[in-house]
Formats: sequence, structure tokens, C-alpha cells
Amino acid sequence: MSNKNQKMTRKQRKVIVIILAIILFVIMSFTIHRSVEYDKGSSEYYGLTKQEEKAKNGILVFCYHRILKNNLGVNVSRTLSTNSQLHDFDVPANEFKEQMEFLHKHNIKVISGAEMVKMTNSKKPIKGKYAVLTFDDIDRTTIDNAIPIMKKYNYPFTTFIITGNTGRYREGTQLATWSQIHYARKEAGNLMTIGVHTNNMHYLTSNLIPVFNLPKNYGRFTKDFVKSREVLKAHTGIYADSFAYPYGGGTPRISQFLAKQPHLGWVGTLDSGTVYNHGNGNHTDPIYTPRMIINTNSWPSIREWFLKKS
Repeated sequence: MSNKNQKMTRKQRKVIVIILAIILFVIMSFTIHRSVEYDKGSSEYYGLTKQEEKAKNGILVFCYHRILKNNLGVNVSRTLSTNSQLHDFDVPANEFKEQMEFLHKHNIKVISGAEMVKMTNSKKPIKGKYAVLTFDDIDRTTIDNAIPIMKKYNYPFTTFIITGNTGRYREGTQLATWSQIHYARKEAGNLMTIGVHTNNMHYLTSNLIPVFNLPKNYGRFTKDFVKSREVLKAHTGIYADSFAYPYGGGTPRISQFLAKQPHLGWVGTLDSGTVYNHGNGNHTDPIYTPRMIINTNSWPSIREWFLKKS
């Protein structure tokens, strides 16, 4: 056998060994996954409660963070990791596509946040079931993997920006730069609405308490909120009409402050449940708009709610 043929054989063997190693690693990862425990986060990440599933009419506000491409690295990481971030806040692109297809197939009307506020504040009760799509932080995966799918179905959506953190890498996320956000707006057109997610107060204290919820930081928060709207206005010409709490919610004092802010239509929490309006003034307060984290744990109950006839 010539040296050339021997060399080719070595290369072939090397390729075969690599392929077998990958296959073995994947098999092991799924085997290990069965015994892995991870912190699934708060109860709202599990989906609607049995009581909430009984609502026959209303609006369900979806909350997404990262829409990840389907590749070996991502799938293995999600399988092996005990990091709740990967399980609570990451949605594989194929699952997101299936969720949007589900809404389209079952004629679920996807409305904007502004339309939701009109329906909530109307004297007429909400009849039927609707969806609102929101994305916290706006990282590159929202732009690259989610917007093309929503454009396909002409679905409106809201993105909440941490205005003082654009372009940064934080909590496993590469946040979009302002130039990338401008590109997203151009691509999505009128489908995309922008809200704020604080300017620079999206972090926890050492005791895992949202920094803006500390009583001593109330004054800081009020200034930060005003700053976030000013920064957004400077970069986009938009004066945000919506705000999303980092980590789910704020104190009554902060809620009272937000309720008094001009042109602020609604505030997103991470409480579970639907937005309702039964008529006669009995409706969800827009300053406490519940949003559902969408992930593998929560989607089944959300899917079933939409399938139940009103």
C-alpha cells in the first residue's frame, strides 16, 4: 500500500473516531439528563394554574427571552446543564416556529400591546381568546431567529429594551446594539413596538432581590425610568408606552409611580394568568399586566387553554 493510501486511511479512521465520539457523547447526554435536577424557577414558569385554565375569554401575553438556533452545542447544553436560565428562558427555534404555526393554524388572533390596552379599558367585555407577543432584553436571537417567523404571519410584537445595556453580553445573552435594533425595526416595520426594561437597573442584589425594589433605591428607580425613556427617544424617536419589570414585578410604591406616568399604557409583570375584561369596570389593571414565560414546561397548558372552546 502506498504512503498516500496509508495517509488517506489514517484520515478516514480519524473521521470515524470523531463521529463515534460525538454519537457516544449525545447518547450519554440524554442518559445523564434523566437524572439531572435543575431549579425551574418560580411557579409562573410552569404554565397556567388549573383555576386560570378555566377562563373562557381573555388575552394571553407571551414572554420570550432567547430563541436559539437548533444545533448540537445548544441541544447538548440544554440537556446536560442544570442552569435554570437555559430551561426557563431559552426556546429552541423549532419550538418557537411550531408555536407560531399553532397560533396561525387555530386562527388565534395575535394583537399588539396597544390593542390589548384598548380592549382592556373598553366598556365591552372581551370575547374570545387572543395572544400578545413580547420579548425581554432584545438580544440577537430575537432579531435573527424570531422576527423572520413573525413577519411570515404578520404578527405584531413588543420588545423591551434595557436602554443602558445595549450591545453588552450579560446572563448568557448578547444584547443587540442600537444599530442592530434599527435594523430590526426596518425589517419588522409596523409590526414591532418598543418598550423599556429599565435603563441600568436590571440586576439583583447579593440577596437575589431586584435592586430597584429596595426601599432606599426608590428615587434611583424613578430617575432610571425617566432616563430609559429619554435614551430610547434619543435613539429611535419613540417615547415608550410600555414597561416590563425585570424579574417579574415591583413594589406597590413603584406601581403607583408608574401609574402616574404620562402616555404609559401598560406595565408587564411575570405573574401568571390572562388579561380579562368582564365589562362593567371589572377588568385587568394595565399597570399589572400578567405575562406568561414561554418554555417547555409552560407551553402545554397554554396550548390547551387556546384549544378549549370559549
